[in-house]
Amino acid sequence: MNMKRPAFYFIILGCLLFYGKPAISQTLVATDGYVEFISTAPLLTFKGTSDNLAGLINLETGEVDFFVDLASLDTGNRRRDRDMRQVYLETEKYPFAEFEGRLTSHFNPEISGEQQATVTGSFTMREISRDMTVSGTMEATEEGIRVRAGWEIRLEDFDIERPGILFYELSEVQTVNIDILLRPDDEN
Repeated sequence: MNMKRPAFYFIILGCLLFYGKPAISQTLVATDGYVEFISTAPLLTFKGTSDNLAGLINLETGEVDFFVDLASLDTGNRRRDRDMRQVYLETEKYPFAEFEGRLTSHFNPEISGEQQATVTGSFTMREISRDMTVSGTMEATEEGIRVRAGWEIRLEDFDIERPGILFYELSEVQTVNIDILLRPDDEN
């Protein structure tokens, strides 16, 4: 009888492991994040925004991937938006901007509050990629992980002409900020 009891426990343990609740997903995704670019100049400051930032973080591998449809950027001025999309970003030919990389800092989802995060990878726009390191914060919430980050890009690095007629004051350097809540991907 004593020999049968351990076997019984192994069978129960095996059933719990095999049929039990799956582990929490290590992959988190979102399609409704916020992205903005800010252009500053001595006499003019404006920003373009979109709530269509998509993202993925795999906590196990450290893989990070964020992208936005550039045609969804809105500056609040239809004429400026049209010129930005057609002339400068050429969104019909180059529809997306994307950052792909790896988390190079440690993130512990069990700790509450914001944690400093660093990602190294490449930012691609207009089929031109530039290596960069981006710093920001990650915060575990009840719904998932909130990521906030910011970095600067130079227009000439992505072969974007600096507007010279309507926006002759436009800065060569643009600030990009993101704020996104990624949720567990139930399919992975």
